[in-house]
Amino acid sequence: MPNETDQTVYLVASGRAWVEADYETTDLETVIQDLLTGQYTNPIRVVAFNTAERWSEDVAHELRRRCDLQMRDVPFFLQDFTDRYEGRYRDVQLPLPMRLV
Repeated sequence: MPNETDQTVYLVASGRAWVEADYETTDLETVIQDLLTGQYTNPIRVVAFNTAERWSEDVAHELRRRCDLQMRDVPFFLQDFTDRYEGRYRDVQLPLPMRLV
């Protein structure tokens, strides 16, 4: 029988605060749906962890995977969130060769 403390916790970094999703009723599906429907404003990072089972997971990859499977774009309000975590579209400055005069 699983221990009562053996539950997965979901934390959402929104703005400058970490928000814990409802401990009793939240699972990965709920967090993904809450993100897709705009329940969290300005999500920066979402982490799921279970200390009893010794694992953690970042949700950005799963969110992108779900949208890809559904052949839909990641909603515009989540683009920065998924791009930031996955390192997509990062501005890169290329070095310019300098001529010595």
